[in-house]
Amino acid sequence: MSVIAGLNVDVGRTLFLIAGPCVIESEAHCLKMAESLRRVAERLRLPFIFKASFDKANRTSLSAYRGPGLAAGLRVLERVRREVGVPVLSDVHETAQVADAAAVLDVLQVPAFLCRQTDLVLAAARTGRTVNIKKGQFLAPWDMQHVVDKARSVAEGQVLVTERGSSFGYNNLVVDFRSLPVMRRFGCPVVFDATHSVQLPGGRGVASGGMAEYIPYLAKAAVAVGVDGLFFEVHDDPASALSDGANAIRLEAFGPLLERLLALHELARES
Repeated sequence: MSVIAGLNVDVGRTLFLIAGPCVIESEAHCLKMAESLRRVAERLRLPFIFKASFDKANRTSLSAYRGPGLAAGLRVLERVRREVGVPVLSDVHETAQVADAAAVLDVLQVPAFLCRQTDLVLAAARTGRTVNIKKGQFLAPWDMQHVVDKARSVAEGQVLVTERGSSFGYNNLVVDFRSLPVMRRFGCPVVFDATHSVQLPGGRGVASGGMAEYIPYLAKAAVAVGVDGLFFEVHDDPASALSDGANAIRLEAFGPLLERLLALHELARES
């Protein structure tokens, strides 16, 4: 049994879930989404971590919505944690954000573009919080061993690694499912991000696009190959989402998808 963000997770046997809207759009929306997702996770007995970013520092366009910022965003996430009663996750982009974020968050996430930023990885790992490091779109999966080794050299909490696709340019991402067993050999839980993996970075010129219709296919493939956790950006109205709506799964479709994934996980685990 492993402790991930304060949750007891039987890694290798029980899937855990990271889910939520890409960015904090408002306090009311965040609370609504967290409560809705908590109910889904409880019904399916899935350990659940709520995800929403207080700042999206790598948006395509300067004019794109980034979020409420560190202080205001952490206040929202602290309220989610307290009132909804679920662990919370958000990205950190600079070492200066880490201490304040760790005072509220259960999971500090190192974004894919920043996974080789040694000082950021070390600062996040030193907090004692669970750290989720997203594999860079530019890295081979075996190269993530060095990133994990950096974190483990100082880590006092659990280290997770998340696959979110590889970029070969031209506004597209490709998932090499060999990366999942490769990274599981590192000895830390591996998460598959089924929604960022269908993103089309910069695909709309001033914003990223996405092919959300392929989320179920990639998620099922990951579960069949073998994975410890699943990551989804979920929205009640993806068309009006302020970030990454094109690669988010609609809230009403999320529960039925998870049911199919859990059934597949049972088959894959027994094989």
